[in-house]
Amino acid sequence: MYQQVLDPVAHSLAWSSVVAALPLLLLFVLLGLVRLTAWVAALVSLALALLVAVAVYGMPAGQALLAGTEGAAFGFFPILWIVVNAIWVFEMTVETGHFDVLRRSFARVSDDRRIQAIIIAFSFGALLEALAGFGTPVAVTSVMLIALGFQPLRAAVLALSANTAPVAFGAMATPIITLGKVTGIPSDTLGAMAGRQTPVLAVFVPLALVVIADGPRGLRETWPVALTCGLVFAVAQYATSNFVSVPLSDVVASLLSAAAVVALVRVTGSRPAPAGPAVIAGGAADEPTAEFTGGVTRPDSRAEVIRAYAPYAIIVAVFVVCQIPPVRSLLDRATSIVRWPGLHLLGVKGEPLSPASFTLNLLTTPGTQMLAAGLLTMLALRRTPARAVRAYGATLHRLRWAIVTVMAVLALAFVMNASGQTTTLGAWMAGAGDVFALLSPIVGWLGVAVTGSDTSSNSLFGALQVAAAREAGLSPTLLAAANSSGGVLGKMISPQNLAIAAAAVGLHGREGDIFRRVIGWSLAFLVALCVLSGLQASPVLSWMVP
Repeated sequence: MYQQVLDPVAHSLAWSSVVAALPLLLLFVLLGLVRLTAWVAALVSLALALLVAVAVYGMPAGQALLAGTEGAAFGFFPILWIVVNAIWVFEMTVETGHFDVLRRSFARVSDDRRIQAIIIAFSFGALLEALAGFGTPVAVTSVMLIALGFQPLRAAVLALSANTAPVAFGAMATPIITLGKVTGIPSDTLGAMAGRQTPVLAVFVPLALVVIADGPRGLRETWPVALTCGLVFAVAQYATSNFVSVPLSDVVASLLSAAAVVALVRVTGSRPAPAGPAVIAGGAADEPTAEFTGGVTRPDSRAEVIRAYAPYAIIVAVFVVCQIPPVRSLLDRATSIVRWPGLHLLGVKGEPLSPASFTLNLLTTPGTQMLAAGLLTMLALRRTPARAVRAYGATLHRLRWAIVTVMAVLALAFVMNASGQTTTLGAWMAGAGDVFALLSPIVGWLGVAVTGSDTSSNSLFGALQVAAAREAGLSPTLLAAANSSGGVLGKMISPQNLAIAAAAVGLHGREGDIFRRVIGWSLAFLVALCVLSGLQASPVLSWMVP
């Protein structure tokens, strides 16, 4: 049995926070400065987290190791389970040549790859986030961008940067629903508050994407399309989360934003942006192919186009059907919650901690539903079971180092959570009083940066945000929602998602390069959200708090 402590270092929360932050700081330094391979950096940081847990926090070594094993298991199921199956689906589309058909279909919408990046990385990525989450948009859209001619590094940066504003409502609003459970605040109220924060980010994300895709020239030449996409998405996300349905917020916003872009392009037209050679989907940067010319090289039959879109239509259909209440209730019968063998944890006040419990949701997890979509895709693309199995094996081989990285990072997160290191960091920041309204999004950002999941960050810090808000006389609804909204900006720098992006585009070992490309955007958006949160806590924008 282990009971957490908040201030093990000289009974000082500040000094304890410095020590508690060391594993996380080491991870970012090894990735961003030393440029160490992600799986090695994750394992080294995990070792330091274990050392801090045992030597500083007094956690029994056996309990610390058990917490790490539970984190590794959680990293594989459900997180890697959905990523592996998602990549498998797209491996089959690449094998059959339907990825080329899809690329040509998008090229018919616009020859401008900057506009294609907006539609795929932002709008389509938001739809995948709404239906699946857990890294699926990054894995899928980065490979799609490569098929459209983007170099692997830029494709990964675009996919990660786009996977921001939609995250709070991802997986049918699972982060918001989880936040409601841990805070006792109705999820509809929290969704409405988040819907008054993340839409502000959504306005600017497509503008950032065209800058990433083509620099200042991209912004000058395509800002009307990017701004239209962001505004339509923002208005739709706000309206849906506040007046229609929180779980459907991203679904509605993604479809309307994509439709707005297509309509605007058809009215105004677009011209191809200068572009370099493309690369093979999933390949490395030194694998150029002359096939891509930026335009449509030959017409595709209607049947070919339908089959090219079939995997996406199947994914959407499967996830939508599985969200129908009677169907979800039936699938949920296969869910079981078990205590992790031998792991016994108590919080600071002596209450049992949920990290000691492991949820085995075999049928409701997006990974299993993606597997079902993959089997249907196999039939739609006329693949034999033998070839589909070979494609699955190739997917596992390609993701082998990403699997190690994600499992190590989640083990690190669980050790920090179980020992109390993460809670120490959150409690220290919560001691800022009224100023905490400015810092609140940073707590969520930190939680997602470590765990890779807005849901996990809300589980970890949601109650802390509410307690800090009440002590400081601030709105619990505002700070709880700010935890989730700030968390979406930690998604792009999470080592877990960096590993997924690197594996998807064939850049294993270059996670540090991707990290350096996205950290600036993450911090810039985080500062803006902190300012927004602070203003919403003041008389200036307090009218925005429900």
